[in-house]
Amino acid sequence: MSTLRQRMTEDMQLRNLALNTQSSYLQQVSCFARHFGKSPAELGEEDIRAYQIHLTTEKKLSPGSIHTAIAALRFLYKVTLRKDWTVEDVLPLPKKPQTLPIVLSPGEVQQFLACVKSVKHRAILTTCYAAGLRISEVVHLKPAAIDSQRMVIRVEQGKGQKDRYVMLSPALLEILRGYYRLARPKEWLFPGDRPTEPITRDAVGDACQKALRLSGLSKPVTPHSLRHAFAVHLLEAGADVRTIQLLLGHRNGESPRAVAEASARAAAACRAPILLSRASHGPVGAGSGGRVPPVRRRLSCAA
Repeated sequence: MSTLRQRMTEDMQLRNLALNTQSSYLQQVSCFARHFGKSPAELGEEDIRAYQIHLTTEKKLSPGSIHTAIAALRFLYKVTLRKDWTVEDVLPLPKKPQTLPIVLSPGEVQQFLACVKSVKHRAILTTCYAAGLRISEVVHLKPAAIDSQRMVIRVEQGKGQKDRYVMLSPALLEILRGYYRLARPKEWLFPGDRPTEPITRDAVGDACQKALRLSGLSKPVTPHSLRHAFAVHLLEAGADVRTIQLLLGHRNGESPRAVAEASARAAAACRAPILLSRASHGPVGAGSGGRVPPVRRRLSCAA
């Protein structure tokens, strides 16, 4: 490892950046250095400008991808190399186009989920929708995170390294209990091929695309689009925007108590739109007789 790479890694560790962010920044800086065949410490403002033009006109990257590269270079030159540049001038961010996500209707969500063949994958994707979680948050859930007495799910160290609670509907609890009875997971609620590791996001993404092909839907569907559907369906049901933002993890200084209260408000006022119909449960709820099992303290207590 070069001295500069080691220094940048230490700088990111000192600031407790997420591991994914650290990996992404190092990859972007490596691409920058390889493009010129020199250490970034030897490159100046004109080189940076030429690289940005290269990303835009030759590689034709999207504004989002360019944002990632710029963020990495800003950290490198401002924090690690301590340049006295005004980074906003030297490393401007391209304007992102304002687009609206394509949102599934509640019926389309049910149609899609009914086509997910694997019990585990259906439970994962249903949780993305019914709790509005990111796929990275779902795959890292543990059985103890499902609190059936308070009817909440505890998300530990989600994006931005923040904990929060989200609502747990009776229908989702029934699905998770059906899955638990079949799989009996231990360390991770949704383990991967190795029981000591969670299932990968790529594995869930592949299952999502297989289900999409079977469903016949013309709209694109990803785990993240199910999270979008959660937010839109809550909004259409009358939940206020700030409550939805807190449930999604977009909080600006609010206390954990405020987030928990937001979850309770949403669960009390807007439970209906995210309760999947019993018909969409399929084999996940097999053996329950269409009845929600008695609420117990933790998912792992289910019979």
